[in-house]
Amino acid sequence: MEGHAGFVAHILDGDVKKAKMETHEGARLIEGVVLGRDYFEVPMITARICGICPIVHFLSSTHAIEEAFGIKVSSQTFLIRKVMEHLQIIHSHALHLFFLSLPDFFEIENDLNFIKKYPKETEAVIRVRQFAIDMVELIGGRVVHPLTMEVGGFKKLPSIEEVNKLMQRFNSVIEDGIFVTEFARKINYPKFKRETEFVSLYSQNDYEILWGDIMTSHGKKMKPKEFYKMIKEHHQPFEKVKRTTYLGKPYFSGALARINNNFDKLNPKAKKLWKESKQEIPCYNTFYNVYAQAVEIIHSLESIKSIFKQLGKIDQKIIKVKVVTRAGEGWGAVEAPRGILLDYYKFDKNGKVLEANIISPTSQFLANLEADLFEYLPNVYKMPLKQRRSKIRTLVRAYDPCISCATH
Repeated sequence: MEGHAGFVAHILDGDVKKAKMETHEGARLIEGVVLGRDYFEVPMITARICGICPIVHFLSSTHAIEEAFGIKVSSQTFLIRKVMEHLQIIHSHALHLFFLSLPDFFEIENDLNFIKKYPKETEAVIRVRQFAIDMVELIGGRVVHPLTMEVGGFKKLPSIEEVNKLMQRFNSVIEDGIFVTEFARKINYPKFKRETEFVSLYSQNDYEILWGDIMTSHGKKMKPKEFYKMIKEHHQPFEKVKRTTYLGKPYFSGALARINNNFDKLNPKAKKLWKESKQEIPCYNTFYNVYAQAVEIIHSLESIKSIFKQLGKIDQKIIKVKVVTRAGEGWGAVEAPRGILLDYYKFDKNGKVLEANIISPTSQFLANLEADLFEYLPNVYKMPLKQRRSKIRTLVRAYDPCISCATH
């Protein structure tokens, strides 16, 4: 997993009294770092929260800033940002599901042994991830902390000819992705079920990852501002992460939440692959978050092709709109690979940051992970130590936690 965490449980005669995740990362105080700074510095700083998914941190901050200033970007900017979001999901999911999580289901502790056992699958998933990385570099200027994105649009964009040249690899890449997804589907996932609230972005016409309302699995729809005010952050002693609850209860946000809430909007190949798993919607087995990530890789690949077809060309004259600062506040919400990422900022009339708050996906689902572990432990606590540890780690890693993001 990304970052460091521990787990402690108290069990008395088979009765689970406590199940607690412990984050072992120091706070970096990013929210304090941005105070007093100019608006344009904020996304560059928040992107440094994570080297795996800097794009989503950049865009969540950017959307909050644009809302505060009343900025409306061009439809071209919106679509290319959405491409960047999909690329982020592809390369993060490919890394996590294959190299960090799948070995658990085969009881292989050393990833190198997993790679040796499944060389074809390894080569396929690397090709998929490399496609995403190359496209990020083409659009963003570099892979980690892209350079071209900014408030109001982009500094620079490639020509459609450059994009089309890279898209020549698309057919072979999506075949590789389907191959890996089918491999993930055949895994013997543990039997587990615990009903919970699934929370994701929502729009009427799309499997939303970049903009729109926030929806719960009970059908409640609200603006990011409303959701931000309905969740409660709480800080436990001796821990550097603020956890959240919704209406006093834990909730889950991530790939499985998105599929549960937006299944009808999945692209055709992705929807077919989920149906082949024979898992009903909603699926309450959070181990299947791993398979959901594999399905989302296919969905994102299909979406990228559709977006570039819709664009047709890239107009270099509309890559950015003018930014005029004003006093105000704004909320940003995007789907990071691990779930909803929320940003809030308040500015003075000169665009200086007065207040800031960032709520990462891991901060939001930690309580739900503990609730899952609380219910799962009676199934494994009598197992030999090594096997018990393996089962617990499998569930923890299936969530794809990022402790660095959580302790930003």
